[in-house]
Amino acid sequence: MAKNTRSNDKYQRILDAAIKVFAEHGFYHSKVAEIAKAADVADGTIYLYFKNKDDILISLFEGKMNEIIAQLDSRLVDVRDPLEKIRIYIAGHFELVRDHHDLAEVITVELRQSTKFMKEYRNVQFTRYLKILADIIQEGQAGGVVAADVSPATMSRALFGMMDELALSLVLSGPRKKQSLDKMVEEISAFVLRGLRPAQSDEGLHGGAGEEGRERL
Repeated sequence: MAKNTRSNDKYQRILDAAIKVFAEHGFYHSKVAEIAKAADVADGTIYLYFKNKDDILISLFEGKMNEIIAQLDSRLVDVRDPLEKIRIYIAGHFELVRDHHDLAEVITVELRQSTKFMKEYRNVQFTRYLKILADIIQEGQAGGVVAADVSPATMSRALFGMMDELALSLVLSGPRKKQSLDKMVEEISAFVLRGLRPAQSDEGLHGGAGEEGRERL
């Protein structure tokens, strides 16, 4: 970033304008001049705050991820049940698609168009976001409500991959009604939580205990 003035009004206007321009035209086809026009600043003003278009995109991502993580932390702070925390995590991920469609499109689609982001950027914010989920899974293991043989790091990436792919399809298909998205979140949460719970004992799976349960097989 060319100028360290994150609280500056023009800085924020440029980022807000970039979300709209990137979502409308795509990162690759967007021009700095279009962002400047949408932000109502001179073209040269952009370069007082950002080195180039990639820098705008990365700065936008970092700022919004900070907000997303802060909001998630505030929603989780008073929740004790790890499984409920996972449900909240999943719901929060898809609320971004529902409530901030342009931003969701930039994060899920346009970030992938930046070579600098994909090859050079050390994605600290993404690591923080995944660690929240990995820590919840580990907490669930300690409490006996998540299978002990699950790797928190691996599973957090797997769950994010699933959510990211679904979010991408939602973004590309256009805005969804709140009711249909809420139903989808509940279905995904139920599926994920069933998979994370400890496996039932043989007796539980067979529907009974001892010889009586086995005779019914």
